[in-house]
Amino acid sequence: MIWQTIKQDLSQPKLQDPAYRSKFELIFNYPGVWALVNYRFAHILWNKGFFRLSRIISGFSNFLTRVDIHPAAKIGKRVFIDHATGVVIGETAEIGDDCLIYQGVTLGGVSLEKGKRHPTLKNGVVVGAGAKVLGNITIGENSKIGSNSVVVKSIPANCTAVGVPARILGTCEKDPFAHDKIPDISQELIKYLIKRIEILENTLCKENLEINKQDKALDEKYESYLNSLKN
Repeated sequence: MIWQTIKQDLSQPKLQDPAYRSKFELIFNYPGVWALVNYRFAHILWNKGFFRLSRIISGFSNFLTRVDIHPAAKIGKRVFIDHATGVVIGETAEIGDDCLIYQGVTLGGVSLEKGKRHPTLKNGVVVGAGAKVLGNITIGENSKIGSNSVVVKSIPANCTAVGVPARILGTCEKDPFAHDKIPDISQELIKYLIKRIEILENTLCKENLEINKQDKALDEKYESYLNSLKN
């Protein structure tokens, strides 16, 4: 059974990475795959009660791959950790089948208490680079977490969540936003605020000549500053 699972682990780069060219690259350029393979053996030993040996294997794997997976974590089939550097998966984390995890992701805890304290990713979840999913929460099937988001609350199935703290973007659909097409919420918010300020300025300037003079003086000062940068 484990050999079939490892075979599926080794097949993921060819299926999910357009940069994949050969099995030679699989050996030297996919640390996430080898971190998973090492985890599979460490997990078996952990379940059999060989805690120290399993942790030693995990330690060597972390040193070689720069991926930290606790041997007690539960990871399903056909999981792909792309680029992988800096990924941390905690002791009570659970990952379903067909999940995609990018570099710098943390599936971490927020409590020092024993018991379930790490997140659960259901089947088909995508977690973007640098995202932090923290605590005993659940990310529903096929949901996507935007890069550098911080998720501290459960996300339903078929949703896209972004931001700090992460919030659901739009409505949850069977086909959530593609990971490379997630809009920039910060940019949209800044555009909104600029437009609101413009409306308020126009209103005030029409009603108050003094404000209009101050606004003109400020524009001249800012224009002078921009010209100084060009010199």
